[in-house]
Amino acid sequence: MIDRTTRGAGALMALPHHDGSEIYVQQGPYQLGSVLTVRVRVPRGYGETAVLLRFVQDAEPRTVRTALAHSDEHDHWYEAQLPLHNPVTSYRFALVLPGDVHWLNARGVHDRGVTDENDFRITTAAPAPAWLHHAVVYQVFPDRFARSAAADERPLPDWAEPATWDDEPAAHGARTGKQLYGGDLDGVIEHLDHIAGLGVTTVYLTPIFPGRSAHRYDASTFDHVDPLLGGDDALARLSEALHSRGMRIMGDITTNHTGEGHEWFHRARTDESCAERDFYYWIDGGPGYASWLGHSNLPKLNFASPELGPRLIDGPRSVIGRWLEAPWSLDGWRVDVANMTGRYADEDHNEDVGRRLRATLAEVNPDAALISEHFHDARGDLSGETWHGNMNYTAFSNPVWTWLAAPDNGIRYMGVEGLAMPRRTGAQMVAEMRDFDAAVPWQVLLNQWNMLGSHDTPRIRTVVGSREMQEVAAGLLFTYLGVPAMFAGDELGLTGTTGEHSRVPMPWDSPDRRDDVIHERYRTLARLRAEHRALREGSLRWVLTEDDAVGYVRETTDEALLVVVARAAWAGAELRLAVPGGAAATLYGSADLAVTERDGATSVVVPGDGPAFGVWRLR
Repeated sequence: MIDRTTRGAGALMALPHHDGSEIYVQQGPYQLGSVLTVRVRVPRGYGETAVLLRFVQDAEPRTVRTALAHSDEHDHWYEAQLPLHNPVTSYRFALVLPGDVHWLNARGVHDRGVTDENDFRITTAAPAPAWLHHAVVYQVFPDRFARSAAADERPLPDWAEPATWDDEPAAHGARTGKQLYGGDLDGVIEHLDHIAGLGVTTVYLTPIFPGRSAHRYDASTFDHVDPLLGGDDALARLSEALHSRGMRIMGDITTNHTGEGHEWFHRARTDESCAERDFYYWIDGGPGYASWLGHSNLPKLNFASPELGPRLIDGPRSVIGRWLEAPWSLDGWRVDVANMTGRYADEDHNEDVGRRLRATLAEVNPDAALISEHFHDARGDLSGETWHGNMNYTAFSNPVWTWLAAPDNGIRYMGVEGLAMPRRTGAQMVAEMRDFDAAVPWQVLLNQWNMLGSHDTPRIRTVVGSREMQEVAAGLLFTYLGVPAMFAGDELGLTGTTGEHSRVPMPWDSPDRRDDVIHERYRTLARLRAEHRALREGSLRWVLTEDDAVGYVRETTDEALLVVVARAAWAGAELRLAVPGGAAATLYGSADLAVTERDGATSVVVPGDGPAFGVWRLR
């Protein structure tokens, strides 16, 4: 890939750019058989003699010449007509130079031949609900969020190890699922002012169905809410309280497996003639059935069963459909280990399951969202025809962690024992982000849940080691392409070395455990995102990649914002960017930008402060 970053002055020469935002692509929803206008930006002086649009139709590439639409002080703008002949259309641009051809795809600009894998993509699938890419998501692990007074009256189940609210969660071993702190859904209601004050628009609850663990991913039934959480009525109360504030609520479902104690599995083991027998995979050898990653308490579901779909995922009477309706009125689902659902040995029902889930949402609540959990390379599952978006570990969490990681933080890289977390350069972080963003349609990229951590990972404060570095990380979270998704407590600076250890109770009555400064930073960043459409749906164009600093422009037709993130002091840079008013307004951070003019074009001078995070309005 062509890299025009120059060291020393830190200047990044402009490169051609295209993405799926309104500046470059006529906006959808898109219909099969329609034709839309696409545009590409090529900087003046690049030397192109022509720009061609190459697209794939019925698996055969076609090429058409673009036309020069207009030019400005920095760029030439070319456009062409793109036919949407297939449900997913892939395309890229050929930049014709004297004696050479460069290719522009979603991965960047290349001076060699490239595969189709990283071409831009547009899908004609039904779009996600409009609210999703405007959302700020807040993940609540119910057992550790807050206890209502009613929790004191509930008897403990036999599997539980009672814990007091100030006990430290176990980081490893069997105790991690057994420690029960007693948080419940009415406790969440009692703290909605905190959640709303943070700028949250959507609360995502980890599982609420009964199980034999505090995390409840081992459901014993999908028919009612765990009485330990307050039961069905408590969910209805929480849903009503959130909706009355204009907020939304999403649930968490395990379509890949149930718990060993699930009523379906009990019937399947005790009656070989029952319909539930076909819900599971029966194998030779212990324990006699397939399970999630070999954990015998999580038997795997078999979607070859004709009866499982109507019970679990198909239509308003299914588990998925029922909880979307009043009085619970969930606004969508996050699907646990979605990448594994329906996949076993030589069977692969995953895409079919995803399509059926989407069909149920469309029938019961067309405004509901469907988010997958997929910890590694999810690009093959993100065509837009199944999941609306994914928990974005690969294109956001992992690269951000490795760029901002505190030296010797003791965190296992990608959860692998004995594998220390590396510390990488800004260019490496950006390359990793672009690798995993490429080949995903823009409509899906807008809905990806970007996270600095979750209930399955270490806390961001532990990864980066300080308040200053957490603010830098939070700046990326709220300004990068996609949906910011926070794990409850990150905004207070809570710590944790593993996913289990990070499930620390919220310190409502322990001010010494709260970082009120970082809390206010999160509130300010959420407001910034809410106030600027460019941060929610604008183009993202990288303009700076240094070892210790990166920068990008988020842009819509009505505004352009420059974001610069630095993990340490660096050399600073002069960036060739248009500033029509002659001055860049500081929206976040303490540094002002100097605007200069050279050879008839404007540039901005970014100071080399760090650790630092800044946002400036260019127009």
